This record gives sequence, C-alpha cells and structure tokens, in this order.
Amino acid sequence: MPAHDAPDDLDDEAAVTPAPEPVDLPDSDGGAEPVLPETIRQRVISLAAGAMTGLPLDELPMPLRRVAKFAPNRRARLGGPVIAMQLSGDPLLRQRLATRVVNDAGDLGASILEGVAPPAADPVEVAALAYLARPDGWRDLVERATDAVRAEAQGAAASERVRDVEQRLARAEHDRAVARVEADKLRDELARLRDETAGLREEVRSLGKALRESQAKERKATEMLASEKGRAARATADHDAELRRMRAKLAEAETAAGAQRQSAKDARAVDDARLWLLLETIGQAAVGLRRELALDPTDRLPADFVAEHDADRPENAAGTGAARALDADDPARLDQLLSLPKAHMIVDGYNVTKKGYGELSLEQQRNRLITGVGGLVAQTRAEVTVVFDGAERVVGLPPAPRGVRVLFSKKGETADELIRRLVRAEPAGRPVVVISSDKEVIDGVRRHGAYPLGNDTLLRRLSRS
Repeated sequence: MPAHDAPDDLDDEAAVTPAPEPVDLPDSDGGAEPVLPETIRQRVISLAAGAMTGLPLDELPMPLRRVAKFAPNRRARLGGPVIAMQLSGDPLLRQRLATRVVNDAGDLGASILEGVAPPAADPVEVAALAYLARPDGWRDLVERATDAVRAEAQGAAASERVRDVEQRLARAEHDRAVARVEADKLRDELARLRDETAGLREEVRSLGKALRESQAKERKATEMLASEKGRAARATADHDAELRRMRAKLAEAETAAGAQRQSAKDARAVDDARLWLLLETIGQAAVGLRRELALDPTDRLPADFVAEHDADRPENAAGTGAARALDADDPARLDQLLSLPKAHMIVDGYNVTKKGYGELSLEQQRNRLITGVGGLVAQTRAEVTVVFDGAERVVGLPPAPRGVRVLFSKKGETADELIRRLVRAEPAGRPVVVISSDKEVIDGVRRHGAYPLGNDTLLRRLSRS
C-alpha cells in the first residue's frame, strides 16, 4: 500500500493499478557504468519515473521521496539528474523499478530478460530496458542499441547534409539563371545610358551657351545695382537728417509732458489733502454721533434675523462669520475685503463645492467647505454665512466651526434667493462679500452693494490654507 497520495495530474487508472508481481532479475556484473547517449538516458529516466508510481515512500531513498510526489512527467523533467544518480548507485532501487518496467513492457521485457533483442524493437527502448533489468549480456545489448542509435543519428545527419547540398545546388542554379537575366538587363541599360549620354552632351553645350548669356546679363545688372546703391545712400542721408529733427521735437514734447505730469501730481496732492481732511471730519462726527445716540452693542447681526424667518438651520449648527467680494480670482483680494471692519462673507455652498470637490458625496462636500471656512474665520475674524439648498438638508449635521453660520433655504425658496435676502438685510456701507459663480446671484447682489467673487477665489484661498 503506498505511503503517500497520488499526484493530482495522475489519472485514476494509474492511481489504482496493482503492484506487479516481482520478477527475478539477474545481478549486475559489477563493471563500470556505461556512458549512455542522451536519448537512451532520457528514456531510462522516463521509465524509472513512471515505475516509481505506487512504491511506498519507505522503499525509496531519501533524495527520491520528494520527487516521487510529482506526476511521472514532472518527475522525469524536474528530478531527472537525481533519478539517474540513484539508479547508477543503488542496485536495490534499480531492481525494484526494473521489475515494474519489465512487467509493463510485456513480451519485449521478457525478451530482454532472456538477453535477446527482437530485430524490430526500438533500439532506444531495448537499451533502456537492458540498462534497468541488467540480464546476462546486458552490456552487449546496450552497446548494440547505442551503436544503432548513433548509426541512425549519423544517417539522419548524412541525409540532412545531402538535402542541404541539394538545396544549395538548386539555389546556385536559380542564381545562375537570375544572373543571366540580370546580365541581359544590364546590357540593355548600358545601351540606354549611351543614348542618354549623347543627349546630355548636347544639353551641356546648350547650357554653356545659356550660361555665357546669363553672365553678360549679370554684369549689366551689377552696374545698374551700383548706380541704385548711390541713390539709396543719398536717400538714407536725407532720412537721417529728418530723423534728427523728429528726435529734437520729441525731446521738446517729453519736456512739456513732464511739466504736465508734475502739475497733475501737485493737483492730486491737494485733492488727497482735502479728502483726508474730509474723512477726518466725518470720523470725528461719527464719534460724536455715537456718543450722542448712546447705542448699546448688539449680539445679533442682520443675517441672524433673516435666518430666523427665511432659512432652516441644521441641527447643532453654530456660527457667525464673514465676507464681502470683488470680481477677481486673486485670493489676496478676498483677504483685503475680509480685513475690512465688520466684513460679512456669504458663500453659495453647492456652487463652490461642486466646482472644487465634485468627486465627493454631498455630505463630504459640505463638511469640507464648512471646515475650510472655519479656518478662514479663525484667521480673519470675519462673519461667515454658508447657504445650501434646503432640498439636500440633512439631520444631524456636525456642529459648524466657531464663527461659521450654516443655513439651508426653506421649502419653496432656493439658496440664491436666500443669499439675496441676506445681502438686502445688511445696512448700507457694510462690506459684504458673496462667493458664487452663478451670474444671476452675482448680478443680484451687486445691485445691493455687495462684492461678488467667483468660487475659484475661495477655493484657491482655502487650498493655500
């Protein structure tokens, strides 16, 4: 009974074939191992690899136990050197494998055991069986089979050489015929070239005559060119004189323009002084008016009143925040506007996020925008309101960062309408920045004194943060 599982690529019939009856094999004569041609050697390894199927592992030498787990074809391919070494050095293993091989060979195996090689038998098969079984006179069988294999190989090589010589002769005959055809073509081509040469000689004579005529014309053209160069030199001198006169006039004009610029600069300095005096007067008047009215500071801003009546807040939302926008994509312009006192920035939420983070889900877009403007509020201390369409409002939105107001438009109203309502609620003169690339929103808020900025301005400012 085998001590290991049959490999997966063995068929069922080979896996259940009963062990052959042992055959009494003659002992080896103890001489030196013969040198086998490669074809016989490979056949010996193949027969031995196939005979290893079904042998218990404990009957195999240690080096062959791992090889025995392969399929026969893999044993011969991967373990050939190991099998050959064990066959030459382990007579007991060779006898066990030869028993199976001889039984499988049938009549040919029986003839080999008797020391007789059938005339019609394959010499490679005869040599392989004789090498494994080693009956009396096995060396003669192996030697005769080796001679037959070598003679067959030499005959095949001789036949191949004969075929090669015949092919070379055929190619030489073909090349000779082609050479004759080419020689005829070359003779025809030579005759044609002689005719062309005669024509070319006549053409050369004609071209020589034309060349002489052209040289005469060239000499005449050279004389005319010299006279034209004299006229051009006189015209250049006149042009240079006119250029000097024009440069003098230009210098006078530049002097006059400099005087005008200085006058304009002095006039602008006077206007700046008047403007500064006016602003100083207005500032002192505002301080006096604030003292006279005695207004208390308020903790509610105009956008908060709009949010109470015309917008929905997300749960846990918080914030105040910031900005007023200009028509520019430079983030520095946004920073300038947010640095104004009491600036308020209103952001068209989805208009910004779908441009900057369109590959994210709506929830991820909202969270990324709110987090980004939260950092902007921390830097500028401006008031910021982010407006989203109410159709996408979700319950349980995370708390907004400090200073950021998050609003959703109510049912029946769009975010654009809520943004315009927030802008109208602000007092005249307060800097209000609206972030949106929607043309209707931009036109609407500009009419109410807000600064519209494209969504690229805010996205670039946030990416810089």
